[in-house]
Amino acid sequence: MKRHISLITAALAILLSACGIYDKYTPNTKIPADVIGLNAADTLTGDVPAPLSWRDFFADPMLQQLIDTALVRNTDLKSARIAVAQSETSLQIAKLAILPSLAFAPQGSISSFNSTTTKAYNLPLQLNWDFGQLGSYTNKRRAANAVLFQARAHEDAIRANLISQVAQQYCLLQLLDKQLEILIATDSLWGASLEANKVLWENGKIYSTAVEQLEASCLDVKTQIVDARRNIKSVENSLCSLLAIVPQPIQRNKWGSYTLPEMVNHGISAQMLRYRPDVQLADYAMEEAFYNMQTARSAFFPGLSLSGTAGWTNNAGGAILNPGKILLSILGSITQPIFARGQLKGNLKIAKLRQEDMANRYMQTVIDAGNDVNEALADCQAAKEKHIYYHRQVEVLHQAYDGTHELMDNGKANYLEVITAQETLLKAQLNEAVNMYDATEAVIALYIALGGAVR
Repeated sequence: MKRHISLITAALAILLSACGIYDKYTPNTKIPADVIGLNAADTLTGDVPAPLSWRDFFADPMLQQLIDTALVRNTDLKSARIAVAQSETSLQIAKLAILPSLAFAPQGSISSFNSTTTKAYNLPLQLNWDFGQLGSYTNKRRAANAVLFQARAHEDAIRANLISQVAQQYCLLQLLDKQLEILIATDSLWGASLEANKVLWENGKIYSTAVEQLEASCLDVKTQIVDARRNIKSVENSLCSLLAIVPQPIQRNKWGSYTLPEMVNHGISAQMLRYRPDVQLADYAMEEAFYNMQTARSAFFPGLSLSGTAGWTNNAGGAILNPGKILLSILGSITQPIFARGQLKGNLKIAKLRQEDMANRYMQTVIDAGNDVNEALADCQAAKEKHIYYHRQVEVLHQAYDGTHELMDNGKANYLEVITAQETLLKAQLNEAVNMYDATEAVIALYIALGGAVR
């Protein structure tokens, strides 16, 4: 009796000592309020604000339609969804791993001796159940769940990048349209100026070199028009590839102004960084590392397994019975690791080091995320400020060009001054258009920096 009590006590002690391997992962994923810097606007309660939709950033109806098409047809996003489905299947396998396995394994034999034929058969239903290390199964299931979350976060990252790429290509098309419009207007203006200078040359008021220089400038603009049209075609083809459609013209609106969402203008909460897929991936990687460490710990505890057979047989060892009889058997075993050549301790140490590494990577990911937001906001502000100067510069240079051309018509300026004024004005107009595109690029970068994965 005392012996049985001692065995029960020892078993309970082992069971209680293994309770720690069932602990759940507790996220320690604090995001410092100052990670975004002076642009942070965390609420006093520390609540995570509602995520922004990509539609809040990209209000152009035609762009929204293209993004919707890409979200349905893009092959990379489909592959990410397949990866999520695979992870869901792996999780289901991990959940069912704790259940016993059941197999039907019929056997039969025919033997003949001294003209006597003997037929033996065995129709067993075999059961195997290794449920001793429940902690191992539990932690593997939880780790598989963390892997599933990582796959979903990866899908969100691909979705966000896809949306940003479509928006970027669309805005690039608008920029090229604007550049083409400027070049065509310049070609028309300079063409008229060239015809006027030819008349002056024929009347002996200017030299032929003035006409030749101006004609060369007009030809340069014409080559830029050809390049702009070719670039438009190339960007349209790239956008069609993202949409997984055959090459075709892309319908788009003329150049418009992009503004930041209203809540962004009032400050950004650092807690919004939780919506970033890379931050979520880093968090789930820490969770997976935690449960892998718990699995490594569970290997130190005993494992209990059961196996049994139930069925119908006529083979009773040395005798053949007809008809057959019911066969029942059960076998239980317990295994306590004692010495595994340091493998168990080594695996646990490696798992703990990986968990520490994942925690460091998480913090670095958060810091990088805050820097991305800071950079995007700075680019938005810079583009906004430069737009005022570029716009005024174009106005001034346009007046300068008109004045220089008038002076040349009156013989008070030479053709070189006119050509210089023309080229300077064209450069300023193109720079203004590029700065507008830079502003939209900054908005797209801010969309990605704030998560960008909202469906």
